[in-house]
Amino acid sequence: MANPNANDYDALTFDCYGTLIDWGAGLVSHLQPLLLERDAHVIDDFLLEFFADAEPEIQADGVLYADVLREVLRRLGSRLGFTPSDEVLDAFAASVADWPTFADTVPALHRLGEHFDLVVVSNVDNALFAGSAERLGVDFKHVITAEDVGAYKPDRRMFDQARQVLGDARILHVAQSVYHDIEPATALGLPTVWIRRDRNAARPVEHAKAEPTWSFDSLGEFADAVLGDP
Repeated sequence: MANPNANDYDALTFDCYGTLIDWGAGLVSHLQPLLLERDAHVIDDFLLEFFADAEPEIQADGVLYADVLREVLRRLGSRLGFTPSDEVLDAFAASVADWPTFADTVPALHRLGEHFDLVVVSNVDNALFAGSAERLGVDFKHVITAEDVGAYKPDRRMFDQARQVLGDARILHVAQSVYHDIEPATALGLPTVWIRRDRNAARPVEHAKAEPTWSFDSLGEFADAVLGDP
């Protein structure tokens, strides 16, 4: 299939964590020192898989994302034989602001922002995203959070909200997770771009069926393709 054409779209909607922000690196860099202090030795992949398994179960309870993170750490502590204090739980939730961007994220967003309206559609709460927004360093036309909508992706209400606020704009959705993003967006008739950030892939993606419209190995590669750069 030919590359996406910039003239065909007015707005790019983005997943944030896993696509723009390296949640896997952020999660591991915060949790591994904490676990080592408690003589709990696990590999990074265990942490990522534990997180991916626990997160959707907790999100189903409808709590803010900061509380999702706290509960994930409580469950991890129970699994590994320690009880995290409230201070430790709060610090983990707050660590979202320290989670790094991927190396190509900020340059690509700046380039894309010259041609499209940029929109975030994210399973996060507003307070936590504020810290990430400083790292991303661009002005998003809209930020749609799970807190605002009262649902977590893959719930289609997140994408319905994006379409509502963007009106008649022609939307292209860009994301890493097939399960959380590509599948529901495709079901609603939105064209999609899959950014293959393999290490950030949540395990439920294994059961997703949808095929993205386009796939790229990085956000920079996508920017090159849609903007027609070499």
